[in-house]
Amino acid sequence: MLSVIFALAWPTMLEELMQTAVQYIDTAMVGTLGTQATAAVGATGTVSWLVGSTVSAVGVGFLALISQSYGAGDKERAKRASAQAVMMTLVVGLLFTAITTLLSGKITQWMQVDVSIRAMASQYFLILYSPMLFRTASIIFATVLRSVGDTKTPMRVSLNMNLINIVLNFLLIYSSREVRLLGLTIPIWGVGWGINGAAVASAVAYTYGGIAMTVRLWKHPDLSPKGYRFLPDGEILKPCWKVAFPNMLQRFGTSLGYVAFAAMINALGDTSTAAHTIANTVESLFYIPGWGMQTAAATLAGNAMGARDGKKLKSLAGTLLPLEVGLMVISGGLLAIFAPQLMSIFTRDPQVKELGTTVLRMVAVSEPFYGVPIVLEGIMQGTGRTVPPFVFNILGMWCVRIFGTFICTRFLGLGLIAAWGCMIGHNLLLFALFAALFVTGRVYPASLREEH
Repeated sequence: MLSVIFALAWPTMLEELMQTAVQYIDTAMVGTLGTQATAAVGATGTVSWLVGSTVSAVGVGFLALISQSYGAGDKERAKRASAQAVMMTLVVGLLFTAITTLLSGKITQWMQVDVSIRAMASQYFLILYSPMLFRTASIIFATVLRSVGDTKTPMRVSLNMNLINIVLNFLLIYSSREVRLLGLTIPIWGVGWGINGAAVASAVAYTYGGIAMTVRLWKHPDLSPKGYRFLPDGEILKPCWKVAFPNMLQRFGTSLGYVAFAAMINALGDTSTAAHTIANTVESLFYIPGWGMQTAAATLAGNAMGARDGKKLKSLAGTLLPLEVGLMVISGGLLAIFAPQLMSIFTRDPQVKELGTTVLRMVAVSEPFYGVPIVLEGIMQGTGRTVPPFVFNILGMWCVRIFGTFICTRFLGLGLIAAWGCMIGHNLLLFALFAALFVTGRVYPASLREEH
């Protein structure tokens, strides 16, 4: 079981690592332009989560159906589902392109972005979301490929996307300049577009990713939709929608909570916004073991469900949970130790650095607890049980994080540290709820529960 888990997880971990590295590089490059530039880029970051996670929920519906079909040996049904994923990608991608581009000027107002950086943040957002169709294709098709255990293709495409993004960042953010290297003066060409250059670099990378992932899907021996209809197929869409809809509500509801959370932090001023943005970027590196294990959990749980193998499902959970908690203990410890050095990569502002270091050390304590719901949610996604995670995540987000932050910042006059305290409370509630589900055996579908 361990060898299979790592075979599925390591490409996703490497992919996440590279994406996080690019986030680090993006934030560091923009950080050299000043605190306002960092705040403008980060001010609408939670809207990106809202859009991206809603699109990902569509992919989860197809992941559950395809992984179960593949586990049952029904490759014909898997290919039909792949064709339906193409159709849904077109619908969802075009819909979100229209919504994000038309509302780009309003979103910064709703997010309570400081007036001094509102125009800059709006323009950045508009450029970033212009290629939303391609971004949708890269997200959904990557999930479809992972559902049959192909985690290496999304990893390779992601690595190329990240390389494109870094090179274009280097050329588009800064003006032409000279660099001293080994005693030589080397002229470097640059456009000098600032944060708009960072947005263009990301937009080009997303466009490449969507095209490349589409080509890989079309060539895949077990999933190619060639020769299949791209009209709605109720037999496929109904079970996909049954899984995807609660997951979509969960992701939409929690991401909307992130938007509300960020709006309250934006209202605290540039220093809090910059510290929050950078700390979020730093923290994302230390969740990589969790997301890698969740991918493996979802795929293997779906395969076990399709094969009606309850013992394999139990073995999967028993192997993944201690492994995940151990990895998150290590990552949380490293985060606590190196928080000041990591903050220093992105900012020279002593206030931003000190504030970010404090909240990072706070959240490091909760990392091992958060590893449990990450893995168990992956298992439940693979088996198609997305309603309990929806309920748990909405409760945690709105009743603990948002309500708590609202009370702390608006009525008690507290700042970013209190807001992150509420975020940690949210994570601990998720741990308690998912752990209770696991102990009682209700993580597994009722049809396989007796074997547990």
